[in-house]
Amino acid sequence: MAGMLCAIHQPNFLPRLSTLAKIYAADIWVILDDVQFTRRDYQHRCYLPPVADAQLPGRWLTIPVHLPGGRSTLIKDARIAEPALTAKRTSSVLRHYYRRAPYRSDVLDMIPGIEEAITGTDRLANVSEHTTITLLRLLNWPGAICRSSHIPARAGRSERLADLTRAVGASSYLCGTGGSRYLDQAPFVSLGLTVTKFSPPQHIADHSLETARRVSVLEDLAALGPGRLSSTIREHARLTCDAILPTGTRIGIPKQPVSAR
Repeated sequence: MAGMLCAIHQPNFLPRLSTLAKIYAADIWVILDDVQFTRRDYQHRCYLPPVADAQLPGRWLTIPVHLPGGRSTLIKDARIAEPALTAKRTSSVLRHYYRRAPYRSDVLDMIPGIEEAITGTDRLANVSEHTTITLLRLLNWPGAICRSSHIPARAGRSERLADLTRAVGASSYLCGTGGSRYLDQAPFVSLGLTVTKFSPPQHIADHSLETARRVSVLEDLAALGPGRLSSTIREHARLTCDAILPTGTRIGIPKQPVSAR
């Protein structure tokens, strides 16, 4: 469909604001689940910043995993280690960190679903997808979702992204600041596609630059609540994407429910 934006990103566990805002700015999110799992990344962990009044230090909240294929294991094939214990520990940490937050109920209400997702499957990707989709629903994102493992595409990094963008009917690939460093636009041009560069909004909380780059969007949800956070992300997406796309090509986000095909 002319004017549709496509975001392509790995499933992240309780993602950062930059990741969620990029997906929110798109009309469709292609979950990149058939690339290699990366340890010490955001696919199986999130960063919770310090809570000064509760004397809680910053920490990583990690979902421990088994990799059946070793280092070459794909994200969709990574397995959760000790799901019952992991669910209990994850719930405890989140309740502890956000029990005093202004909008703590919006964070705490997510916990039963996260616990159920962890104990109901042994696949990490399902849990990471669940947390991102839950946040998108909470912020009333009206886009659509599909998985890259269901779509044939070429092997080259940029070629793959171009093929996925065309396959879902989008006309432009939404590229974050990290991806812009390696992306080759030639495969997109050859398919009649464009690349839209996206820069994320700023966190509401006062963090150091290093902390702001890695902190989970839960921090913003807990400080702003879903209504204000949704408005902030939506306005940033409108200003960012409408300013880049040629006049008349942006037709708006399609009004359809979030779904995983």
